[in-house]
Amino acid sequence: LCSPYIALNYNWVVFCLNRMLQGFAQGFHFPCVNAHIAQWAPSPEKNRIFTFVFLGAQFGIMVTMLVAGYLAASPWGWPSIFYCTGLCGVLWSMVWLFVGADSPDSHPSISDHERKYIKSSLINNSENSSSMSTPWKAVATSVPMWALICCHFCHNWGYYTIATMLPSYVSKVLHFDIKNNGVISSIPFLTKCILSGVFSVIGDVILEKQILSLNVAKKIWTTIAMWGGAVAFVGLTLTSDSTTAVVMLTITVSTGAAIYTGFLSNHLDLAPNFAGFLMGITNCFANLPAMCAPMAAGFIVTDQENKDQWMILFYISAALFFMGNLFFIVFGSTNVQPWNNIKPLRKASYSKDNELMVSNKHCH
Repeated sequence: LCSPYIALNYNWVVFCLNRMLQGFAQGFHFPCVNAHIAQWAPSPEKNRIFTFVFLGAQFGIMVTMLVAGYLAASPWGWPSIFYCTGLCGVLWSMVWLFVGADSPDSHPSISDHERKYIKSSLINNSENSSSMSTPWKAVATSVPMWALICCHFCHNWGYYTIATMLPSYVSKVLHFDIKNNGVISSIPFLTKCILSGVFSVIGDVILEKQILSLNVAKKIWTTIAMWGGAVAFVGLTLTSDSTTAVVMLTITVSTGAAIYTGFLSNHLDLAPNFAGFLMGITNCFANLPAMCAPMAAGFIVTDQENKDQWMILFYISAALFFMGNLFFIVFGSTNVQPWNNIKPLRKASYSKDNELMVSNKHCH
């Protein structure tokens, strides 16, 4: 909400500081969401719940790109884009404050039957997870964890390249006007939203009917997202037709719908007790492309109407997609790691023992 005022009244340094604060605040989002899902998602429904929750980010991008062109062309101009999106964030926060719950146990209106069903299905979750010591060394030396970090980083490089540079490419290379630019830029994300729901249902059916093992299924979905996107990136460099380019862009983004049933939910497989912590680590590495990819694009694409420069950008993204997925296929795992079930801290245990003794005294 403050961005337009700062941009109009201060220099670019202050604006960048404002964006840094915004990024710092949003950095808590994905780890918290992952930890939350670990407390709420029964195994048979995990793919659908995880996808549905994370689908919100893609839906937000799609809607923003769809309406941004019209808002910018309106009498309120480009600042209205920031005001509308900022207001949506405030309204959502107010709703979440009143209807959200940390776990089934703290939910005020959930039925006992549903509460028991959810808790009984979370076989690898410990009620003492909040009092467990963080297994820093085990996580730092975990090969499956590094495979996940690598895959997440490589995917986000291509994703942020498209998310930040797509409007410029559509405008300068494909030559769509500002209103059509918003519509064209939103098509890939709309398609991704639709496919995300389809893939999540298929993913749960595959696991429920035991057609594939969890490990094989995760890697197939990740391959669809990463290598499918890599092929589309290369295809984008080979076409000079605007319609075909839009199709390739759509495939590049929409195949990414498979990441939710693929690597992005792998944190819940490796260590559900530390799912939020693991997401915080991988997201730290995976957000580096949010800074580096646009900067690299700025160095490479000095003339936004030069298609050859865009081709270099797309080849880099395709190569990272390919290597990230290959690393995940070879070294990734869906087995629950031994450090998921470490003993709680003594202090926490001591406190609980004291509480139990006090309650027993009151009973007597």
